Amino acid sequence: MPPISIGTPMGPSGTTCGYCGPLGERSATESSFKKAGLIASQLSCGVYQKMIDRGWRRSGTYCYVPDCKRSCCPQYTIKLDALAFKPSRSQRKLINRYESAIYRVSTKGPKSHRFCLVSTIHESEKAFLPENEEPCHKFETTLERSSYTKEKYTLYVTYQEQIHHDYDNTSTGFKRFLVNTPLIEEPIPYSTRPPAHLPTHYGSYHQLYRLDGELIAVGVIDILPGCVSSVYFMYNSKWEKYSLGKISALREASLAQEIHDAGVSSMTALYMGFYIHTCTKMKYKGEYSPSYLVDPEEYTWHPLEVCTALLDKYHYATFARPEHSSRAPAGFEDENPSELNAEELAKVMTISSVEGNMVTLVPVLMTPYWKDEHARRVITSCIRALGSNLATEVILDV
Repeated sequence: MPPISIGTPMGPSGTTCGYCGPLGERSATESSFKKAGLIASQLSCGVYQKMIDRGWRRSGTYCYVPDCKRSCCPQYTIKLDALAFKPSRSQRKLINRYESAIYRVSTKGPKSHRFCLVSTIHESEKAFLPENEEPCHKFETTLERSSYTKEKYTLYVTYQEQIHHDYDNTSTGFKRFLVNTPLIEEPIPYSTRPPAHLPTHYGSYHQLYRLDGELIAVGVIDILPGCVSSVYFMYNSKWEKYSLGKISALREASLAQEIHDAGVSSMTALYMGFYIHTCTKMKYKGEYSPSYLVDPEEYTWHPLEVCTALLDKYHYATFARPEHSSRAPAGFEDENPSELNAEELAKVMTISSVEGNMVTLVPVLMTPYWKDEHARRVITSCIRALGSNLATEVILDV
């Protein structure tokens, strides 16, 4: 029996924007809106893959989809084709610099003219070095299931304070943001025996970076049927000049390639979160090619270079139907949502009762919540954001 996905629907909401200004300073006069949200108690990795393909993203167990049309800084899901990705000259130089300057005395012998991301990205790691080669520092990366440790929390606090000037970081907040996950672990169907350093299950992971035993960085990632999805990256600021954030994207693209090459044909991409064209610090994601943005209305993928040409002209852009683009954020008075028909709603199930191991489900139309105007608006906004087909795969706990 496939894993069951369950979530409590949340309605549209608005928050102060964290991306406005040239450096992403918060602005009290600007707002970022969400079409809908979902507090997920559990999600199959396949369902979450379909959700992020429709523009959703998670923060802990809270899943949400931005309202690009109304937000001051529209957020578009971006993915890198990890199989077609060829690091640029500057990205190759970055890898070589970080390997030789931080982790190894020097690179020995002439370099091959043919660059291989997977083999090069592992060259600095202790586990991949020849037995007779002794580096000046011991560098290691390891994958482990998402979990809390004091060491990770300490790094998180330091990172938030030194990089983001955020001084209010509790262990509870850290767990809620970067440890808790609704994703159900599911075996990865490799067609061959994978190398020992690759994960055995889909789910949420922490990728730990250690130098001489010290935890210097953590990448929070989800490994899904079609992609490696970047959630967050934090690092010790004393290593900031080595661009560890950009290195992490290269490592995660390499991870997607390795899983694919071990026999998982569906694993093809690195999802890098949101691309925000008006935010300078977020536009670096466009340096990885070939990348694609998802259309906010039809949920089809479009080459980044085509999208940026539209985003240079419009505040809000639709790539499938450019005529729907607009030069300023839309107002809520412009909203004219399509109606959900009874046939679609009859297939969306909600929990009616739980007795021991028995769970009774009923169509959302038959619940008392459907008669309440506010509750009905919350539920329908969530169903629209999921799409009628995907909504049938998520049991709504209202």
